[in-house]
Amino acid sequence: MSQSAEETAPDAPRPRLPRQIAYIIGNEGCERFSFYGMRNILTQFLVSSALLFSASELVSKEEREGAAKEVFHTFVLGVYFFPLLGGWISDRFLGKYRTILYLSLVYCVGQACLALFVNDKNGFFFGLFLIALGSGGIKPCVSAFVGDQFDQSNKSLAKLVFDAFYWIINFGSFFASLLMPIFLKHFGPAVAFGIPGVLMFISTVILWLGRKLYIDVPPAPAHPDSFMRVVRSALLSPGPDGSGRPGLLVALLGGLVALVCVGLGFVDLSRMLLTDEKPLLGVAQAWCLALVIAIGFAGVGAWWQLDRARSVHPDEAVEGARSVLRILVLFALVTPFWSLFDQKASTWVLQAEGMTKPEWFVSSQMQALNPLLVMLLIPFNNLVLYPRLRRAGIEPTALRRMCAGIAFSGLSWVVAGVMQLWLDTGEPLSIAWQILPYALLTFGEVLVSATGLEFAYSQAPGPMKGAIMAFWSLSVTVGNLWVLLVNQAVLNDTVKHSIAQSGMGVMSFQMFFFAGFAFLAALAFGVYAARYPLADHYRKPE
Repeated sequence: MSQSAEETAPDAPRPRLPRQIAYIIGNEGCERFSFYGMRNILTQFLVSSALLFSASELVSKEEREGAAKEVFHTFVLGVYFFPLLGGWISDRFLGKYRTILYLSLVYCVGQACLALFVNDKNGFFFGLFLIALGSGGIKPCVSAFVGDQFDQSNKSLAKLVFDAFYWIINFGSFFASLLMPIFLKHFGPAVAFGIPGVLMFISTVILWLGRKLYIDVPPAPAHPDSFMRVVRSALLSPGPDGSGRPGLLVALLGGLVALVCVGLGFVDLSRMLLTDEKPLLGVAQAWCLALVIAIGFAGVGAWWQLDRARSVHPDEAVEGARSVLRILVLFALVTPFWSLFDQKASTWVLQAEGMTKPEWFVSSQMQALNPLLVMLLIPFNNLVLYPRLRRAGIEPTALRRMCAGIAFSGLSWVVAGVMQLWLDTGEPLSIAWQILPYALLTFGEVLVSATGLEFAYSQAPGPMKGAIMAFWSLSVTVGNLWVLLVNQAVLNDTVKHSIAQSGMGVMSFQMFFFAGFAFLAALAFGVYAARYPLADHYRKPE
């Protein structure tokens, strides 16, 4: 009996890991040490320095901590806002490699400014701006650049590489979080901010060394069926019977509200420069809120009328635009997670200051727990947890993991809130208790963030991968926006009185508020994800 063609066919070649991945991961490890090295000591430095308030100003500890927290989250908001710019430049003009390289040089200058201007407010804040521009601008490009090194023949290795990519991020973050607070304490801010600058320069050199090996997908030319053109056609096209454009009206309403927010930003900017009056909303908050409102309303309006674009664009382009809009809804539901996650470097550091600890230990060193646990949890999940769930008949899909991760972040803040209630009574509490909320939050991070990188890439149509990764980063910006808005709200006397009536301190109230925010987001995410149609947009092999 003759063998079938399938039996006689030669075995398919085993997928191979691209050589250039080592350079990208090495570059990312050094860059992440640089970023987290300065980021994780920023709140601590600002609270203790004279940059925010002059030595003659009499301010309370609460005011100093609040100002430091606002600067920190405004900086993080900027870091995750600039991916929009970086993704656009990459997709339309420079391609991913050159965008990463050029903005890395800007990043290096920013790190140098921090080390040189630790006693100069303008110079230091300009350095923060350059770091936000450089770090944020390369962020969507690096993740998408990793994905570009794979095609259909070896995409099975992509998940492992994205996990390794996330592991090396946390490897750099661990040593930065552990060492930089010590350098700040014993050698001063110039050295503590200078070392991350050196690592950023090394990171840029490593990236350059691999330049001849990379698969550098060229920037996409202006395409008649791009996402923005499909959305524009959907909003402007009349109905088949000449009916009105309700979706366009929704988008225009969003534009008007966004303009009001922009105006508030300019009012606050003039207050900041010309008077000592408190801001109405905050410049960064107002302008970021304007962007969120404009994107949200335009997205809703485009979805309402998307089928009208079929008269101008092929069905494939319209369905691609629909896919992007679906992804943006998921990203919006992830934003509460980032509200909780990024406060570990601000609110949790400030909480740790009030806890008992050894004299040699610096409160911000607790952040080293997060990357250490990530490095342990990623292999544990892949080798132990996920296989056991599959044997139990539960498939840990990307969306299920992300939903559970948001819920675990909420649980971590319930624990932190209970600890804060204890501290508010004046009773001593060891800093070792923070290990529990850090463990819960980190488990949530692994389920959300490491999964989200690979999921966002796989769902994005080819010409829009850089932009989609930018929107993923924008979700972090929005998460920090919620923190700034809540912090602004608790400055109101009426809100303060209501919190006092509840018997809780401001910090403990905020902790329980954000926990509830995360639980509601997890519920909404789960309901939406249950009906989400998955796509596969990896490149076909050449």
